[in-house]
Amino acid sequence: MKTQPVLPTAAQQQRLEGVRVRLVQPRERMRCDQLLAQHHYLGALKPVGERLYYVVTDARGRWLGVLIFCAAARRLRPRDQWIGWTDEQRRRRLPLVVNNTRFLLLPDQTFPNLASKTLRLVLARLSADWQSRYGHPVLVVETFVDPAHFSGTLYRASGWHELGATAGCGRRTRDYYVRHDQPKRLFCRELVPNARRSLQAEHLRPALATVEAHTPPRPTQTAPEWRSLCAHFKAVPDYRARLGAYPLYSLLALATAAHLAGAPRGQKDLAAFAARLSQRQRRALGIRRHRRSGLYPAPSQPTFCRLYAHVDALAVERAVLAFQRQQRGPLSPDELIVLDGKEPRHTGGQCVLTAVSVPSQHYLGSTLVADKTNEIPAARELCQRLELDGRTVSLDALHTQADTARALVLEHGADYLFTVKGNQPRVVENIARLVPIPPAAFPP
Repeated sequence: MKTQPVLPTAAQQQRLEGVRVRLVQPRERMRCDQLLAQHHYLGALKPVGERLYYVVTDARGRWLGVLIFCAAARRLRPRDQWIGWTDEQRRRRLPLVVNNTRFLLLPDQTFPNLASKTLRLVLARLSADWQSRYGHPVLVVETFVDPAHFSGTLYRASGWHELGATAGCGRRTRDYYVRHDQPKRLFCRELVPNARRSLQAEHLRPALATVEAHTPPRPTQTAPEWRSLCAHFKAVPDYRARLGAYPLYSLLALATAAHLAGAPRGQKDLAAFAARLSQRQRRALGIRRHRRSGLYPAPSQPTFCRLYAHVDALAVERAVLAFQRQQRGPLSPDELIVLDGKEPRHTGGQCVLTAVSVPSQHYLGSTLVADKTNEIPAARELCQRLELDGRTVSLDALHTQADTARALVLEHGADYLFTVKGNQPRVVENIARLVPIPPAAFPP
């Protein structure tokens, strides 16, 4: 038989109209924890990361309840399938989802419709409060309901979606979960229209992109892939007479993994990237276990400074090229070879000249442009290391000169494609006189 809803009395309705929700002040946190410890079946909470505390009051300022929102669960299969994002999108965009971890209404202060109004008031301001506190909004909110204590009627009536039951596991350490056999019912709700579509989009809107910018990069390679990478770098001679915890191939493989993950590649950035690796990942890289602690340590910034100062750069390049051939196969003989100089942010203003193929973007080699000179001698040096016979090489207008053209044709057996600008009037005149203008598909 269907039960009739309990309606508030006139006095309760008047009190309900005066209900307000506000953020908890720092000096009030202790009172929140005391109320949760006394009245909530899960007790007080020690959240980590981003979090907001709310207090529910009546018109006279008397406390009626406490709510806490904090970081969402890292992995929830029903939620992730409901959102439709990839694993990497989930990792980078998870701060846009928050968890309602505590919802307490004081037993001696509750009355009909208080819970639904409280939830409505909190959700109406939650995203703006998060933006004000942490610099980004939130799009989705989740919560767990223990079926041994509650049925979830409040959330269903408030427009939440019940997505199923959790697996009944709890996280104990970074990569370790323990089964507790107490599955919870999972509820989720979008706070803005099309929130799920935004979370699964290829690119976030500019207002949301700051979340991804603050997410530290992580490696995506498997342990066998890392061991294969280390095997190639074992061909690079070690500059040290005595090996410590970090074989040279481990450091080079770690720097490569940081590059593939899109991490900055300065020495300080590499040390931070290494510190975020798990013990299993460090072991796969070949880092040696510490004798006393039994742990695999992370290399520090000075370790990478010594690496950059002493490693054989040409030997590293040969190892990278061998790894590329294994992963991508040989370079097509018909592709254009392009040489171009750039000033990467991590080089302190020093220019690096790099050769790549177009359109496949195979890396072919690179060299530093010496101080007090330009790219011209660096390009000729790099060409000595490249297989250019029968290929076409493209360079920008700086290299449009007879010596470079003669070297490409006579020494390397290559053709060239140069850019000619107006500051070379004689070359422009010769081109106009000797090279016929190709027929245009459209009139000028």
